[in-house]
Amino acid sequence: MLAALLYGQEDLRLESVANPTPGEGEVVILVGIATTCGTDLKVWRRGGHAKMLKPPTLFGHEAAGRIVELGAGVRGWKVGDRVVANNSAPCTNCFFCQRQEYSLCPNLTWNNGTFAKYLKIPAAIVQHNLLPIPDDLPDELAAMTEPLACVLHGVARSNVKAGDKVVVLGDGAIGLMFVAKLAYDFAAEVFLLGGNDTRLEIGTKLGAAKTFNYRQIADIPSLVKELTDGWGADVVIEATGVPSVWESAIACARPGATVNLFGGCPRDTTITVNTEQLHYTELTLKGVFHNTPKFVREALSLIASRKIPFELLISEQRPLKDLEQVFSDMKARKVIKVAMIP
Repeated sequence: MLAALLYGQEDLRLESVANPTPGEGEVVILVGIATTCGTDLKVWRRGGHAKMLKPPTLFGHEAAGRIVELGAGVRGWKVGDRVVANNSAPCTNCFFCQRQEYSLCPNLTWNNGTFAKYLKIPAAIVQHNLLPIPDDLPDELAAMTEPLACVLHGVARSNVKAGDKVVVLGDGAIGLMFVAKLAYDFAAEVFLLGGNDTRLEIGTKLGAAKTFNYRQIADIPSLVKELTDGWGADVVIEATGVPSVWESAIACARPGATVNLFGGCPRDTTITVNTEQLHYTELTLKGVFHNTPKFVREALSLIASRKIPFELLISEQRPLKDLEQVFSDMKARKVIKVAMIP
């Protein structure tokens, strides 16, 4: 089959590889749609990921499809079932899993390789994070279950209250998903800052109260204070993975606020925190990573409800042969998410 392999920094190659064969407890799916992700873009640009993969490796981690082969011992599934699989599953037995802190599991089973005709799903994911897709839900929407699960996990850790003033920094798919969830389910007054006017317009459609192009803002923390009676935001969500933006996020927070440092920064980077502000204004700074089985299920349910138009995040459909160009378009911020057809 034709599959995408990541060899290093911006080194993505389409190659012919052997079709996968399921082992015990595993299944193989025929990929219907594989969606691109901001994390994929970061991994492509940086040439690796601290947790998920090490090149050379099959690439891509969001997909929906149909089961075509079952491994020995698989129960509850049959050939032909439409499914979406998370890209990981916890071990359920370690120190962290016993405390239901599944995203911290050091034994997470990771899975990559969605940019291909077939995808093998490891047994742990089949057991814990393989879900049936409702008949009326298109593959391109179901494929967004994994990133939305991460967002739902992030929202749950952010101490958001109904009517809060929330600042979201970053207008990528993750930032836009945060906007939608906070606006629709918390009636939060969400202020979205990003660098792309088209994306900011989508943010408005997803419920942002106001949007701002940061390129036109001289002092973002001062703007936020103007929007919040001089105090700062109740909650700040950082969704870029840029250390300087992490620092801006902290500066936008009111006393007693929660700052969710959600975007993963490059390895070995650091930020500077004003200790006086952190201590005397009782800030809560949180790093939030990945998702849990609970939020994977909640994400698919939310997508299937169709109450939020997540289809706005799909810029276009493209064949797998165009994948390298798609990543160049993502780098140039011409598209948000692209539905790749193997």
